[in-house]
Amino acid sequence: MRYLILSDIHANWDALEAVLQDSNGLYDQILCCGDLAGYGPDPNTVLDWARTSLTAVIRGNHDRACAGLDDLEWFSPAAKTAALWTRRQLSSENLAFLHDLPRGPVELDGFALVHGSPLDEDEYVTTRDEAANVFPYVPKSLIFFGHTHIQCVFSRQGDAVDARYLPCAQGTEGRLMLSPDAAYLINPGSVGQPRDSDYRAAYLIYDTESSSVSFHRTVYDHEKTRLRIIAAGLPLSLGNRLSAGR
Repeated sequence: MRYLILSDIHANWDALEAVLQDSNGLYDQILCCGDLAGYGPDPNTVLDWARTSLTAVIRGNHDRACAGLDDLEWFSPAAKTAALWTRRQLSSENLAFLHDLPRGPVELDGFALVHGSPLDEDEYVTTRDEAANVFPYVPKSLIFFGHTHIQCVFSRQGDAVDARYLPCAQGTEGRLMLSPDAAYLINPGSVGQPRDSDYRAAYLIYDTESSSVSFHRTVYDHEKTRLRIIAAGLPLSLGNRLSAGR
């Protein structure tokens, strides 16, 4: 089985459409580690697609906020504005879909999906030390997670924890062969708002037959998205950050 694994789409249809075109023919099923909504100008388009196309998806913190499940006290002003705007835009079907998304971990074919970490769906795992604190609690030896918007791999073999950050060069991909003796926390990066100084939309392919993960980036028209964010009346910063991958 080949899985296309996405995370943090954030209502950016231009980026998602580019990913779907770039990955065409490479996968059998599509999974998402959360945050379909928030920040971007296309919540209904992305959620209409998600309802019919995803085999499995878990909720992210922005999904909860946009569904009205959380207060917005801890959100930045721009994120709060976007969440409230999204809530007003959503169709009743898409609002109900967001509201009912399951909390991770969700276990699938020998692996699991989480948003932040197996311990806390809102936890940020960005460093080797943070990953080392999480590994004793992982429900499977292979966990895919999101939330940080950074494409990376944390691995543990014995007592040693390793961190790899994988910004792919233009036109290339990164490939990782999984060891049966190791445990992994793997982030596909963000489709709609990367934060690793690379504006290109990020995704990965997990191949269960070859026990391999390939990391991909693809260009999209982020200037078009920026202009549509502005036209929607969303904060300028949410559009301006896209070109810098921040």
